[in-house]
Amino acid sequence: QVQLVESGGGLVQAGGSLRLSCAASGRAFSTYAMGWFRQAPGKAREFVVAISWNGGSQYYADSVKGRFTISRDNAKYTVFLQMNSLKPEDTAVYYCAARATYFVSADQNQYNYWGQGTQVTVSS
Repeated sequence: QVQLVESGGGLVQAGGSLRLSCAASGRAFSTYAMGWFRQAPGKAREFVVAISWNGGSQYYADSVKGRFTISRDNAKYTVFLQMNSLKPEDTAVYYCAARATYFVSADQNQYNYWGQGTQVTVSS
């Protein structure tokens, strides 16, 4: 069992930056692929980015490519999402998720564990 806790959300102006963190419990974290998803008001939850168990493979949604960067620190059981050049359309609740396998996926149904989410609001 893995528990995930996101932090770092908040209110930022367009063009600004935020860094989200997702702290995981359990040593199994280092063998799991991790992903970030988001859900805007009135919309379905969507894939943002994923990273493989050792960070060697990353997969980004086209909407965030070049602006967002995912990384992980397996020694600290933490995954990060650096978000730069934020846009109002990035406003959403951001969720961290763990997939009990080494490899990335954009399919949220492939993820076994989820955090509670952290709100990101980008003002224009």
